[in-house]
Amino acid sequence: MTMKKSTLAGLAGAVVAAGLLLAWAFAPRPLVVETAVATQGRFEMAIEEDARTRLRERYLVSAPLAGRLQRIALREGDRVEAGAVIATIEPVLSPLVDERTLREQRSQLEITLATVQRAGARVERARVARQQAANEALRSEQLAQQGFVAPTRLESDRLSLVAAQKELEAAESDRRVAAHGVDQARAALAAVQQPAAGRAFALRSPIAGTVLRVLQGSEASLALGTPLIELGDLRELEVVAELLTGDALKAVPGSRVSIERWGGPAALQGRVRRVEPAAFTKVSALGVEEQRVKVLIELVALDGAPPQWRALGDGFRVGVRIVTLSEEGAVKVPVSAVFPVADDGGAGMAVFVVRDERAQLQRVDVGGRNGSEAWLRSGVAAGARVVVYPPAALQSGARVQVHDAGGRT
Repeated sequence: MTMKKSTLAGLAGAVVAAGLLLAWAFAPRPLVVETAVATQGRFEMAIEEDARTRLRERYLVSAPLAGRLQRIALREGDRVEAGAVIATIEPVLSPLVDERTLREQRSQLEITLATVQRAGARVERARVARQQAANEALRSEQLAQQGFVAPTRLESDRLSLVAAQKELEAAESDRRVAAHGVDQARAALAAVQQPAAGRAFALRSPIAGTVLRVLQGSEASLALGTPLIELGDLRELEVVAELLTGDALKAVPGSRVSIERWGGPAALQGRVRRVEPAAFTKVSALGVEEQRVKVLIELVALDGAPPQWRALGDGFRVGVRIVTLSEEGAVKVPVSAVFPVADDGGAGMAVFVVRDERAQLQRVDVGGRNGSEAWLRSGVAAGARVVVYPPAALQSGARVQVHDAGGRT
């Protein structure tokens, strides 16, 4: 029997349809990928670490002569003014003052005079450093107006000028304290050389500050040099961060620092003042021995800080973010878009750039990476769309279907 032509045509159509269906079923599908747009702006690399505050200068007031201490009424947290009486000592002198006591008092006077000389030399060094910082800041402002200096350099020079001014103020304060020590030593020597019954020696505060500790509050007999009260100015705080030695090499003096998690609504600004030359061993929470270095950070926005900053004291915990690299106008992509590649061109870094619904492998020169972004020196321009978290099956030239973080395609 001969099959009808209509039946043959139907079978042929079914075979073609089945073939088309199989071809569609086994045809390569475009990979669904998530993308991000390369942006241009400031790129920063920073070291984040927990830190603590501490007083830059502490003053331990000791007994300048032997005698009987009257009870001290001051308590921790009390505010004292410079020159205010903080303790009273009744000299306990024998009828005949021995030569040893006189030598001790004269030696104390000589020590305080030498301290004044060292403080004066520090003031001169600080004054020269401030003048140099002022010249650098002025030069940077002039060059910035002409477009030859990056804004970050100008900001760093301005911070250096503020820090130099604070260093000068601290040096002058030390010189005043040293001069106060000379006055106290002379008064103590006079009390020993010319003893008078019932005369009390008034021990005065060398600075205007806050009582940190009262080491001997009760009435007692004292020997020469017995520690009595520890004083400090809470307005002169600094921050100490203990960094790993590898990170400390990147935190060079002058680096900009953002001080966070201190309890206020906004971050405070600071700069690295000094990296101590000696490291120490510290055991981490996981029991691993680490070599760390103390990095001293100076607050440079203290006067303009919110009032809550004044509530901070010695030993408070804060977080610091030390900027080790800052680049203006950098092309940035998410760090998850960059991956290593090795081919005939050698080993390097690359990204997948989406053009015309296809992913193209593009080699890039990575200038730096932080926790969220990568700075690309070359290879990708701002505005390009790159693949984030590229799947292992993605190849250069493959068709892709793009969707954003919200899930839209």
